[in-house]
Amino acid sequence: MSKKLSLAVLLSGNGTNFQAIIDSIEKGQLKAAIKIVISNNKDAFGLQRAKKHNIKNLCIDHRDFEDRESYDLRLMETLEQESVDYIVLAGFMRILGPNFIRNFPKKIINIHPSLLPKYPGLNTHKKVLENKDKEHGVTVHIVDEGLDSGPIIGFIKVKVEDGEKESNLENRIHKLEHYIYPKILSEFQEGRISTIDNKIKIDDVFHKNGKEYFI
Repeated sequence: MSKKLSLAVLLSGNGTNFQAIIDSIEKGQLKAAIKIVISNNKDAFGLQRAKKHNIKNLCIDHRDFEDRESYDLRLMETLEQESVDYIVLAGFMRILGPNFIRNFPKKIINIHPSLLPKYPGLNTHKKVLENKDKEHGVTVHIVDEGLDSGPIIGFIKVKVEDGEKESNLENRIHKLEHYIYPKILSEFQEGRISTIDNKIKIDDVFHKNGKEYFI
């Protein structure tokens, strides 16, 4: 793919992964344009980041809707108007319903702070420490109808230090996220990554469990 990627970003909070994507674009490392940023939280600092960089942004507050389906429908209609290549989830704290996901097949990408399939959902750093895991990491995957269960594109590992505190581990994981998310998006833009029958192909190699990345 020689043209720029067009992206929509969904977020609920601080938006540090969103910022990492912006930084990568501004440095010329990622050839992409962020067409719209949407949050379900009007107080999300990620919206302020979008305003600072003159990126179209809006809040679609889930509390204004009677149910998940009506919220997803509004979100879907808004995104369809933008015709983006990929919808990038950057700390979007909402589970998207099956109708939404089916409407954008293989176009929704998420980043998750664990080595999937380990620890889908929340509190991953705490679970890693409680279980005395030797490794922790970050996974980027295609979103399907399950919880953090879609085809894995890539992952990056870090060794858990003896006696490490949760806050320190979380900070280290954030650094991995900020590296791997723009990196994988750039490989999509370069045409190096494709999805074929729910399998991830990177540089002409199929990766059943995702490709391991290194900083």
